[in-house]
Amino acid sequence: MTTLIDARAGFPQALAYEWIKFRSVRSLVWTTLATGAVPVLGAVFVAATGSLQPDDTVLGGSLSLTVVAQILAAVTGALLITGEYGSGTIRTTFAANPRRTTVLSAKVTLIAAVAYAVALASCALAYVVGDALLEDGKYAQGEPWPALFGVAASFAVAALLGLAAGILIRHSAGAVTAVIAVLLLPSLLGPLFGDAQRWVAGLSPTAALQKLTQTSDATAETVGSLGPWPSLLLVSAYTGALLLLAAGTLRRRDV
Repeated sequence: MTTLIDARAGFPQALAYEWIKFRSVRSLVWTTLATGAVPVLGAVFVAATGSLQPDDTVLGGSLSLTVVAQILAAVTGALLITGEYGSGTIRTTFAANPRRTTVLSAKVTLIAAVAYAVALASCALAYVVGDALLEDGKYAQGEPWPALFGVAASFAVAALLGLAAGILIRHSAGAVTAVIAVLLLPSLLGPLFGDAQRWVAGLSPTAALQKLTQTSDATAETVGSLGPWPSLLLVSAYTGALLLLAAGTLRRRDV
């Protein structure tokens, strides 16, 4: 029996199990598909309406709706674990693999990889679509490389933030609300903090995303004064800290 449990508790087996569950849960599949579709639809919408500002870039305009897509990635990360708590299948997961750290590692790897791959493909396609539809020579191109890799990484970080919130809260509505608040409230509440507004606003994953997309809306007052890559590193650091807290909480709980 010990040999059987050890074999089933390995990371490759846990990752394969998580992938099977991911593909079989419709809410996860649909939110992932929506995450990939929104940036491309946004590029088409901006080009069709001519709503791009003269001082914006093709890259920034094409990725206008990536903030919405990033929120969907975070929601997917939360649902990856809260769905199991809600249905009670988390007990089956831990029965099949008693090593909770291994289970969490598999979930982290899966959601980060899926979010990164979907975001990189969809945002690159959105840029290509926007470049093809927008009037030639009217807007600066921006610098898509390596910015698109950073954009994709910001999606993965947002998904992991959602996963951490899901583990800590264990309730879908609560976790989704919490992670959306983390993504949106810093920029909304920033003006209340006076001169500290730029620091407060820059704490959100959406701030790092806007800087990476090189949109003209990413001013120091609205998204903080850190550069795009340092901002992404800051968000990644506190997301990692939350995941460590979530891992400790997961190990201490009965379920």
